[in-house]
Amino acid sequence: MRVGTARAAAVRWVAAHARPAPGYRGAYFSGSTVGRPDDAELPPSSDVDVVVVTEEDQPPAKPGKLRYEGALLEITYVPWAELRDPEAVLSSYHLAGSFRTDTVIDDPTGGLRTLYAAVAPRFAERSQVRRRCLDARRRIVGRLAAFDASAPFHEQVPAWMFPAGVTTHVLLVAALRNPTVRLRYRAARDVLTAYGQPELYRELLALLGCADVSERVVRHHVGELTRTFDATVPVARTPFFFSSDLTRQARPIAVDGSLELIDLGEHREAVFWIVATLARCHAVLAVDDPALHAERLPAFRAAVADLTGITGTADLLERRDEVLRFLPRLDAAMENVLAANADINGQGPLPPRRALC
Repeated sequence: MRVGTARAAAVRWVAAHARPAPGYRGAYFSGSTVGRPDDAELPPSSDVDVVVVTEEDQPPAKPGKLRYEGALLEITYVPWAELRDPEAVLSSYHLAGSFRTDTVIDDPTGGLRTLYAAVAPRFAERSQVRRRCLDARRRIVGRLAAFDASAPFHEQVPAWMFPAGVTTHVLLVAALRNPTVRLRYRAARDVLTAYGQPELYRELLALLGCADVSERVVRHHVGELTRTFDATVPVARTPFFFSSDLTRQARPIAVDGSLELIDLGEHREAVFWIVATLARCHAVLAVDDPALHAERLPAFRAAVADLTGITGTADLLERRDEVLRFLPRLDAAMENVLAANADINGQGPLPPRRALC
């Protein structure tokens, strides 16, 4: 499917399902398809992110991933209160990127286009880019500080891994790239290569624990992920914020997307989402099917050990400290990218880059 075809389906979904809802204020595109041409191919392992804006301070649970007219859409709700202040949006690394170009799908109140007009001209100002980098950095420190060593192992792993993975986002934000979720390590590798710091990439992988993992080992644990994922989907009942990632519709991303990376020779880049998805499966199973959770837990522990070198809480605490000790190196790399980024302050084009999806 072409990106333009999927976007058109998203527009029709908004008109049919979002616009009639009380408190609706509009919708816009977000994520990896922003800025991609309509005739670009949309891989089966990619979706189109749509953000629906609502007046409600507590928006409804997001529908998440769904198929509509053959397109895989990821629907998220955001309260207008988070978008009302352009300065706050400019400094938010997960919000600002959607308004660097015109991504508005529908805007009955005019608020989204006003926001775009305020954010887009200042998006690449050096001070604003640095503010967003620091926003991502604060997320690393804050979430690692909140690590709960008394939580179950399947909760401890993502509590360490997700903030550790935000190290990639600091670099992506400095390069004016999309801070992608699943493909964050591949994207960070491309940035570090483009900006003459390829040696730092191995350090990022080492923080995750997969710098030397073999393709054979990663492929084995994708098999275990497949079994756990397929066992989780039919029994999942309790809503989690990531529930839409554990559905039949999400399987092309959660499972097939990891296999696609391995087949491309990017097995290390697949590790992050393999472990994240396994941990999320166990969060669901622990509540909705404790017996199956216990049955599949040894495979989860083996995957975490083989792919990241983590065997227990003590390892996680040490790895947390390693991430914090790495931050000065990350700061220096970020400043190098900011200094070399020709697109900041309108100084010319970015270095050539690969399309990320």
